[in-house]
Amino acid sequence: MGEWAHGLTGCFDDCGTCVVSLIAPCVTYGRNGEASGVFDSCFWAGVCFYVPLANLICWIKIRGAIREKHGIEGGCFGDFMSIVCCGLCALVQEAQQCKVSPGGDMPRS
Repeated sequence: MGEWAHGLTGCFDDCGTCVVSLIAPCVTYGRNGEASGVFDSCFWAGVCFYVPLANLICWIKIRGAIREKHGIEGGCFGDFMSIVCCGLCALVQEAQQCKVSPGGDMPRS
């Protein structure tokens, strides 16, 4: 099994993604949702970011899909804890994973 390309606290490995995630997390969330295959559209994933409870459920699915796509060990509980304890770090980590892994280009609508 593989590992994340960047650690959970590796936010500043990609300062651009870090700044975008800090200012407009819905953008990064939307891109991750589309890149993971959980959402067909970056826009609708970004909208989902602002729907309480649905955002958490979808975020766990997005993180799980990224892990599965890249052969990374883990489970729902670990994803949940990463999101709840350090959401912005998890968001940036997912975006970085989508960018650096083979076939992981982040599509843009």
